[in-house]
Amino acid sequence: MKYARLVVANLFRKKTRTTLTVGSFAVALFLFGLLMVVHGAFSQGVSVAGADRLVVVNRVSLIQPLPLAYRDRLLRIPGVSQVTFANWFGGVYQDERNFFPQFAVDTQGYRQMFPEFVVDDGEWAAFLGDKEGAIVGEGLAERFKWKMGDRIPVRGTIYPGTWEFNIRGIYHGQRVQDDVTQFWFRWDYLDERTLGRKGIVGWYTVRIGNPEEATGIAKAIDERFANSPFETRTDTEKAFAAGFVKQMGNIQLLMMSVGSVVFFTLLLVTGNTMAIAVRERTRELAVLKAIGFSDAFVLVMVIAETMVVAAVGGGAGLGLTKLLTLRGDPTGGLLPFFHLSGEAIVLGFALALAVGLVAGFLPALSAGRLRVADALRRV
Repeated sequence: MKYARLVVANLFRKKTRTTLTVGSFAVALFLFGLLMVVHGAFSQGVSVAGADRLVVVNRVSLIQPLPLAYRDRLLRIPGVSQVTFANWFGGVYQDERNFFPQFAVDTQGYRQMFPEFVVDDGEWAAFLGDKEGAIVGEGLAERFKWKMGDRIPVRGTIYPGTWEFNIRGIYHGQRVQDDVTQFWFRWDYLDERTLGRKGIVGWYTVRIGNPEEATGIAKAIDERFANSPFETRTDTEKAFAAGFVKQMGNIQLLMMSVGSVVFFTLLLVTGNTMAIAVRERTRELAVLKAIGFSDAFVLVMVIAETMVVAAVGGGAGLGLTKLLTLRGDPTGGLLPFFHLSGEAIVLGFALALAVGLVAGFLPALSAGRLRVADALRRV
């Protein structure tokens, strides 16, 4: 701290260049933060998947149904302790751009299967007492300014007609990664209004007693329904979520690749600018050595300057990214989990400091080793 004023004075020798260098770091780390947010959004389902849950879908495709009668048969398979089901609805609220997942859920077991989604007991009771009742995530309610008792019209696409629901509850996530943008309504309401598709569900979620037996139980489930009109494919919830990520892999890969190239280009240009600024001051550094300052002092001072620039710029960029995520999902439902984690902030800040260290160390090391007479001859 004794020479902090000297470091600050050196940084403000050329205010414009210092400001632009800090700005370049800020832009680079802002982009880094966005890349981490996008990566987290795509992998969110994998990270929160339950180790003791399996997902059973139609072997042909996820969009193909399974019979309701499979529920009791699944419960009789050794190792299975609980079964529930849901159905994708795919309706439109007001505008096609207002995307959010809508599920017709099993009222008997869905809440117990997913305890990470917290619903007040009174609200759940109201939901069970209203055939047109709905439970919505707190993020979804905040997005559309919904409140308890609101009547929500949804235009069916897979299931034609206008469906109206009464909001009877708002669920909350126990973890920051939990998806709070879902819309649940009663499966029996869907089954009642659907002609020609009675007793059909979209998929089953199965809880098992021992997660280490997941592979064997999944195999037993698929063997139980082999050669039937509705054969199944069973995966762990983590593998099922990873399959969704893989389907969108091209989009994620494109975004991450382009963003990474731009990010590292910005860092290289910024680091080069900082290195040039140090080399321009070789004569000044030689003067410091001539009046008694050691090689180690010159080295540390130059590195301190570059690290300050990196810390200020990197902190500003990451701070801007965090502020952006606090406003919620800006993609209209494409990335419902829009969050910059503390780990990503620490990683980004460490990366900025590493670039500052490398950019300042090599020129400073060269200047520290240079003889005073030779340095003063430089033009």
